Amino acid sequence: MFELQNEALWPLHLVTVAAGLAIFILLLRRPSRDGRWIGLLLAALWIFVGWTFLWNRYAAINWAIFYVAPLFAFQAAGLLIAAIMPGGLAFDRRDVVGWTGLLLAAAGLVLYPLFPPLVGRPWTSAEVLGIAPDPTVIVTLGLLLAARGKLLVLLFPIPSLWCLLSGVTLWTLDDRQAWLPLVTVAIVLAALGPRSLISPPAS
Repeated sequence: MFELQNEALWPLHLVTVAAGLAIFILLLRRPSRDGRWIGLLLAALWIFVGWTFLWNRYAAINWAIFYVAPLFAFQAAGLLIAAIMPGGLAFDRRDVVGWTGLLLAAAGLVLYPLFPPLVGRPWTSAEVLGIAPDPTVIVTLGLLLAARGKLLVLLFPIPSLWCLLSGVTLWTLDDRQAWLPLVTVAIVLAALGPRSLISPPAS
């Protein structure tokens, strides 16, 4: 599926990766003021992945995805609302949780596409932000860990549930990449366990 997705959408990978790099540039420039643009970019990536991969490709071989794909639209809507409302999102959390999130997001953007050869898959099946769901979800969760906002608590469940679903599915298929989404959920739960999602401290 990923090979077909990559073949069908190339060279849009360059656009989605550029969007990911733009997000990190915004984080470095004005994390408190550019949350709106970051949220809008993430919402666009979720809509695109949900439509092109889940609805038009994955659902054809897995009936359950017909019920999962709309959740990507709900997540995009949540990101959009959080981005445009006053005090919705500010990606300026720089405590241990925030830095953990930024490292997780960077890994999803840069390292995740490099895994196929390590698990015995061809380069043509590489999963890229905005083209495949797993790196898109992992980058999103990492960025949310580095964020503050009134609606933040509502933005974690869907990507976390997707990681669990993806991890269990890959585990069932005996795919060695299954540990990546599962470890992501574990990191998110460990990072957020004792802390508030709504108004974490900014440093």
